[in-house]
Amino acid sequence: MTTLLYTHPACFDHDPGRMHPESPARLKAVLSAFDAPEFKDLERREAPRAERAQIARVHDEAYVDGALAAVPETGHQSLDPDTIVSPGSGEAALRAAGALCAAVDAVMAGEAANAFCAVRPPGHHAEPARAMGFCLFNNIAVGAAQAREVHGLHRIAAVDFDVHHGNGTQAMFWNDPDLFFGSTHQMPLYPGTGSTQERGVANNIVNAPLPPMAGSAEFRAAMRDRILPALTKFGPDFVLVSAGFDAHEDDPLAGLRFHEDDFAWATTEVLHIAQHSCAGRLVSTLEGGYNLQALARSSAAHVRALMAA
Repeated sequence: MTTLLYTHPACFDHDPGRMHPESPARLKAVLSAFDAPEFKDLERREAPRAERAQIARVHDEAYVDGALAAVPETGHQSLDPDTIVSPGSGEAALRAAGALCAAVDAVMAGEAANAFCAVRPPGHHAEPARAMGFCLFNNIAVGAAQAREVHGLHRIAAVDFDVHHGNGTQAMFWNDPDLFFGSTHQMPLYPGTGSTQERGVANNIVNAPLPPMAGSAEFRAAMRDRILPALTKFGPDFVLVSAGFDAHEDDPLAGLRFHEDDFAWATTEVLHIAQHSCAGRLVSTLEGGYNLQALARSSAAHVRALMAA
């Protein structure tokens, strides 16, 4: 079976402003990387729009309606100091969340071994009733709910190696012992959450914070010693990955020193657990990454590992 790539042109139309780091150029860089001959077998699919009900499984209904209503007809509108929407942002956010739902459906149907959602805006900072950190809707949590509500799966795991802690996903998973969230991230750094003491209702939250300037050795040790054993013990029915690439040494927004090989290694290690636990069922989605060249190389390394599964 192949790897699926979900994306949509509407994701280019989310425009937070000329100087904003979460720019449409990010998605262009990612998709351009997949023009290389090695990705000729990567099956491209158009991300559908998420239905309101799919998003409202994890977000307060009033927030869903309010976030979409805040999208301006012209110009820009701030949902929080970092999260700016433009006229195309609502459609982009619906397509981003819809990509996760469609990818979960396709993997569950046996149409592919796994999938990568090249979408924006990202999602892992979005909380149940709040936009935050460039994120409108929590795409990973929407995908987890799709796996449960539509396909009857029980234990869903999310692994997040973005340089920023996925506070929104953690908040949404915190009180459910059958949802697992494992994260490596820089600390101290925005959003200020993600300490090892944050463990969830049943030790279902596993954080492995890394100090500024940590590199490959520290990242791989954190994965080997904390995240991967906990994921194995959890025994997921489905695995989701928040694939942020802003821990790369060339990224301007933080201070970790990963290389693209580290992202490929982590992807392969998580895939091995998924293959043992849930027949390899895995869907990943783009989160951060703000140096365009590093983002392109890292995304390619991540998807190359998915295709090799």
